[in-house]
Amino acid sequence: MRDHTPNFTMHELSAENRALISTTLQQLLEKLAADGKLTADSLLEFWVEVPGVKRTRGTFRGGFLMPDSFVYLSDYFLPDTTTLIPTAAYGESDMPLQQAWGDLLDEFYYQVEIFTSPVSVPKGVTLELWAGSRHRPEGEWIYAVDRKIELR
Repeated sequence: MRDHTPNFTMHELSAENRALISTTLQQLLEKLAADGKLTADSLLEFWVEVPGVKRTRGTFRGGFLMPDSFVYLSDYFLPDTTTLIPTAAYGESDMPLQQAWGDLLDEFYYQVEIFTSPVSVPKGVTLELWAGSRHRPEGEWIYAVDRKIELR
């Protein structure tokens, strides 16, 4: 069996880029929840554009764009609420909301670092972030909020 793991050196995001991503995600997810659209199948998806690296975006079988990566929001926050409430898994924590955010951000940073590691300096790398629900199997967004940010 062939190993398909890419051969690259992982570059950690700077504190400035982590803060930029954190602030953007918080705004995005608070908007999703406030609109009453945080459901059990809500996703946080992202696409990465790296300057100078040509990588065509893949598609699922139905023909819609496949994100570089995604996270199920119900792993961290309760669905069908208008505010961000951590899941029961965080009930034992001293500060459940902060712990849920910390876990979500740790996972998200790690995934972004994987996709941005082909470049040593992330300046100019753009993240396109979407949060919401898709209609399956067609893949069209039922409801989504989105943001695009450029790393520094």
